[in-house]
Amino acid sequence: MLGVVAIALGGPEVLRVTELPEPAAGPGQVLVRVRAVCVHPADVAATTGKIPGGPVSPPFLPGWDIAGEVASVGPGAEQFQVGDRVVGMIPWYLTRGAPGGYAEFVAADVGWLVPLPDGLDFAAAATVPLNAQTAHQGLALVSAGGSPVGSILVTGAGGGVGGFVTQLAVRGGYRVLAQAGDGDEEWVRGLGAHQVVSRSADPAEAGPVAAVFDAVPVGAAAAAAVEDGGVVVTTRPTPPIVPARGVRQEVQLIRLDRELLADLVGQVAAGLLRTRVAATMPLTEAAEAHRRVLAGGLRGKLVLTLG
Repeated sequence: MLGVVAIALGGPEVLRVTELPEPAAGPGQVLVRVRAVCVHPADVAATTGKIPGGPVSPPFLPGWDIAGEVASVGPGAEQFQVGDRVVGMIPWYLTRGAPGGYAEFVAADVGWLVPLPDGLDFAAAATVPLNAQTAHQGLALVSAGGSPVGSILVTGAGGGVGGFVTQLAVRGGYRVLAQAGDGDEEWVRGLGAHQVVSRSADPAEAGPVAAVFDAVPVGAAAAAAVEDGGVVVTTRPTPPIVPARGVRQEVQLIRLDRELLADLVGQVAAGLLRTRVAATMPLTEAAEAHRRVLAGGLRGKLVLTLG
């Protein structure tokens, strides 16, 4: 089978299209014929070694979120059948690229996968698991202090995580101030944001707000918008950015929750949550996809497709 392997740590040039042995489904696993795999900033960070827990020694396969069809079923995985459409998240923070999703086939634990409704195509489905779960779990951290939160500033609201945060926060009763890049304002308004803040504006001018979900993350500039005693959630570990104001600072690092994933995928399939694909590209163009992620300016996610 074809896979895309990081043969060293570095930029997109370290990605190589490689012929690999086709895996077999072991106990509690199914073999997934991958039809789509999302390209995340986390994949770019993995190839450069800038990830929580320290760099992974090459060679390894990037790739968290996959959608495809069950090609074979291992012992104890009979809840799925050959031909079933599935979507899931490889817990890359555990697998560290063995396996990764940049491949024609993945031997996946059944706990990583949920059924893919017929109304949702593979490419759109592959944008959901990491982004939507991160958003949902991060919002749970916002409310974990027990005090009601009325207003929240979301940075990167046009992005994968930020877009889901915006929608879930609106439905959760927050007043959402969403920071979006030029040209993304209408999309973000369509997600339900009560106020759209330009990316070129100082986030602090949007405050004071009770909470900041810093999905970019911007760092201290975004945290300056939070009121004393509020909360800031970031999507990467950062140094303390709001000392001495009683502000709670949390880091949202993804954890796989199959029940939650099934619910979120179902909501996207039903049109209750929106996602968007900027472009699809063949798996063999993974290096170019990484270059486009690094260049920025994407409106939606890049998805690598197969078959």
